[in-house]
Amino acid sequence: MSERLLPLPERALADPAARLTVPDVTRREVWDAVPKALRERVLADAADELGRPAPRLTAGAWARALRDGNRGAYEDAAWRLQERVSLLCLAAVLTGESADAADPAPDACPYLDAAVDGLVAFAETSTWCWAPHDRFAAARGEVVPDPDDPYPDLGAAEVAALFAWADHALGPHLDRRAPGLRRRLRREVEARLLGPFERRGDWAWIGADGGANNWNPWIHGAVLAAALLLCDDPDEPAAPDAPADEERRTRLVSLVVEGLDHYVRALPDDGGIDEGISYWWAGACRLLEILDLLADVGGPALDARELPLLAELLKYPRRMHLGADRYVNVGDAPARLDTRQPWQVPFRWGGRLGQPDTVAHALAGARQQECAAPPRAGLGRALTALADRDWCRAVTGPVPEPSWPSRETWLPRLQILVAREAAGSTDGLTLAVKAGHNGEHHNHLDVGSYWLAVDGRPLVVDVGRPTYTAQTFGPDRYAAWPFTSGWHNVPEPGGAGQLPGAAYGAREVGVELGADHSGLTAELSAAYPPGTVERWDRTARLTRASSGAPASYVSVEDRWRGGPPRGALHHVLAGHVEHGDGWATVTCPDGGRGLEMRWDPDAADAVVEPRKLDDPLLTRSWGDVLTRLTLIARTSGTQGGLCVRWLVAAAPLNYRSASHSISNR
Repeated sequence: MSERLLPLPERALADPAARLTVPDVTRREVWDAVPKALRERVLADAADELGRPAPRLTAGAWARALRDGNRGAYEDAAWRLQERVSLLCLAAVLTGESADAADPAPDACPYLDAAVDGLVAFAETSTWCWAPHDRFAAARGEVVPDPDDPYPDLGAAEVAALFAWADHALGPHLDRRAPGLRRRLRREVEARLLGPFERRGDWAWIGADGGANNWNPWIHGAVLAAALLLCDDPDEPAAPDAPADEERRTRLVSLVVEGLDHYVRALPDDGGIDEGISYWWAGACRLLEILDLLADVGGPALDARELPLLAELLKYPRRMHLGADRYVNVGDAPARLDTRQPWQVPFRWGGRLGQPDTVAHALAGARQQECAAPPRAGLGRALTALADRDWCRAVTGPVPEPSWPSRETWLPRLQILVAREAAGSTDGLTLAVKAGHNGEHHNHLDVGSYWLAVDGRPLVVDVGRPTYTAQTFGPDRYAAWPFTSGWHNVPEPGGAGQLPGAAYGAREVGVELGADHSGLTAELSAAYPPGTVERWDRTARLTRASSGAPASYVSVEDRWRGGPPRGALHHVLAGHVEHGDGWATVTCPDGGRGLEMRWDPDAADAVVEPRKLDDPLLTRSWGDVLTRLTLIARTSGTQGGLCVRWLVAAAPLNYRSASHSISNR
């Protein structure tokens, strides 16, 4: 990408703010045209926010990540403050309220005044870095940050981007109401992000070693916004021939473009994201936004949106969609999208690249989250959404028909297969299965795992990640049970769990893609400690209803040799579970259709264990309980096999003989 864009043409970045699709607050023809429903939603939320106290960022909360591992005490407050300030800025833009600095009336501009308070609160905070990321404080052995030694991380990126977009959108009114604030915003962003970014080029998150992940576009996007919008003196308009600000801006943008190359090169050409669906929004989506921003301010000279990879990257969310707000959740992604997202980005790109299914999915996603411009996703994103007349018109129009689910999707680089009974519908069975390896970003020990959903509701599930702690990304990561292979739908030969690292992965991976069958086959022995089992072959297949199969079903067949005599197969289930000899049922918690599970009762015994949940991220996806059903093979030799068949149960089955019930309510 950088080879095409660099070196930048002279004057390519002159007056970038004037070229943005987001105008400032004085352009009333844009902001007064925001549809009434969207405007009223923002203003109602902002009015509610004014009635709540602003979150406080304290040294004690920051230190907890280093003392007891609790990241949320500080980070949740930082996110709430960011969301509050973004929401109040949106309200100030939509209303256009303003007043002179000397105006003492308490209600002269309530949204703008409260937004200023929040911006100053961030400016006066010792650090914008989240404590687990601050390598400098950790190296000093301290639990308080040093303002003179900032570490540019995701938290710093969020605040810097907030400052940049607030300054751009509200600048003329900030000059009236809070003279001097805009200079303060620039000083803080310079000290905490732009200066450190420019002075050294070896930040680990750049990913120069080939390991770039979502941090790369997340932070580069903030640097770009700050470089375009804050590299000037708001009190001293630049003379036409004054090059200083533009030279600095060009230098920073060049570094951003060079850094983004590392992320683009790390992306697989099938468009997959090994970090999972929520990290598509944190990484890939931010890349698309950066490319839009570069093209807006630089024109053809800075337009790299023709990269072939982008068309495949754009399809990832709809390819992983199960139904409603539920997705195939590889890596640390939750089963349900856990925050509101900027759906206008895939909407806009879907239209540009001729992907009507992506457009329809984006509109449905915005309807599902009941917010077209969520401030939690960032002020710049929300402003961009509200200023986009096509998006506002579409998202307040008729609900699109769900046309986007493909009959099957195969991502060969990530080795993930998603197969449905029919294209264009989430009805019936959906099978997702992965091979891969255990060195993926945000990895779980899940080589060979699979998911099953009925009518878009996952019932054979991936637990997802719990709330992050300071230990989540350290050597004790796999001490947390949701990350272990024992709580994924994988084999456990002789009680041995899978091991972390790229060397521990699937081999001999093959797929079957056809009208009647879709399936994946993989040899899994290399995912386990050396010597555990000589060979373990797994085939997971969706067979669609036809003359030979009156009802669709999924079969998962395991065969092994050279291993312990009693192999075990784990199945993590979400719903009310009943079981007996050779059968089990999973009833959908919300009353929908469930699953029937069958196996040879002479081949294996079932052990069922409920697991109470108290982590809020997990209970949001699954309620209070998950159930693990483990089949333990009865074979006494060192080789064997076991096949499980899954069918849709139209109604809870009434097995009275030797049945057992585990309630997940």
